[in-house]
Amino acid sequence: MPANYWLTNVRLETAYREMEGATITDTDLFHIQIENGTIQALVPVREQIEEELSALPCVNAGGRLLLPAFREMHIHIDKTYFGGPWRAVRPISSIFERMEEERRLLPAQFPYLKERARKLLNLVLERGSTHVHSHINIDPVMELRNLQASIEVLEEYKDKLTYEVVAFTQHGLLHSDVSHLVREATAQGAGWIGSVDPASVDGDIERSLHALMDIAVSTGAGIDMHLHDRGPEGWKTLQRLADLTEDSGWQGKVAVSHAFAFADRTPETSELIDRFAALDIAIMSTVPIGRTNMPLPEMRNRGVHVGLGTDSVTDHWSPFGNCDLLEKAGRLAELYGFSDERSLSQSLGFITGGVTPLSQEGVRQWPQIGDAADAVLVDASCTAEAVARRAHRQAVLHQGNIVAGSL
Repeated sequence: MPANYWLTNVRLETAYREMEGATITDTDLFHIQIENGTIQALVPVREQIEEELSALPCVNAGGRLLLPAFREMHIHIDKTYFGGPWRAVRPISSIFERMEEERRLLPAQFPYLKERARKLLNLVLERGSTHVHSHINIDPVMELRNLQASIEVLEEYKDKLTYEVVAFTQHGLLHSDVSHLVREATAQGAGWIGSVDPASVDGDIERSLHALMDIAVSTGAGIDMHLHDRGPEGWKTLQRLADLTEDSGWQGKVAVSHAFAFADRTPETSELIDRFAALDIAIMSTVPIGRTNMPLPEMRNRGVHVGLGTDSVTDHWSPFGNCDLLEKAGRLAELYGFSDERSLSQSLGFITGGVTPLSQEGVRQWPQIGDAADAVLVDASCTAEAVARRAHRQAVLHQGNIVAGSL
């Protein structure tokens, strides 16, 4: 793509409008000038700018709707069957049995790690995400090999997406005795660190959380912890993590993936949600269905940052996962009853880091001049339709360049 060009005939949302008791979305066609990866001009098509258009290359969007690019906030690019032969999940009786399977499986998968990670990242891009927050195994068997190989692949894609790496102790921070490896991982490119279930895996909530926070504070890393534990143990883990975040001054640098204990509604749930908001502790969710019905809309409404992710993509933990965050947003809308135009439209914010073309009040807030040209062109008349129908993605832009699809 040229460094400076016009993206012409782009559909942008301009306002919400009430008609016959329902909200509808108004749109208009624009020409957008992109220069060095940022948006430099937004001109309605009805304005006559032939001279300006003729001065630069033009790429025709064909009237397609422009949405902000998506953010894949929980994935494991280092362990997947994707790109290889089909395999379903082997039934197990405990997480420890799955850990034993990994001790055999991960070394056997390692020769294919880079090839499969590339195919997975290509899928991520095709589905509209240009940011990846990936957990990478740090364990006694693979040590730092998965981390090193994964970062090498991610660096190959640095012109197509941005990324964050979590040094993830899948087999437990204490249980597998890998604190030294986690520290080393932060020196080799991991900006985040993560553990799993301090109660049920590490067997000691206090020691596990303190060890994790100590590493984070001493290395400057963020924390993204897997927490599947529910009931009193899961609840205590959430409370103590909040305490340590506040005591350590680590506000804005902590996230909890899954956090299923929030699904156990108690009189204290809203209070803890408010505390997470005040401490800027984020929640990363896969939008679970069934018994684990998370209060995700309440969390967002009360000020907690909620990011969505795929998690497993056809691996030994789950045969599902397709990297389609627009499908995740649609599932969330179905699960929580977002069926009207405005709530469908606003649900897009769950997969874009909170960015939506229109504010809740219907004021156009994206794109603006100076914004990064990270976007997705979809076959839809408005955001609400794109979410409800999981619209086809025609082209994905990162810093103004088409990184997936075509025009």
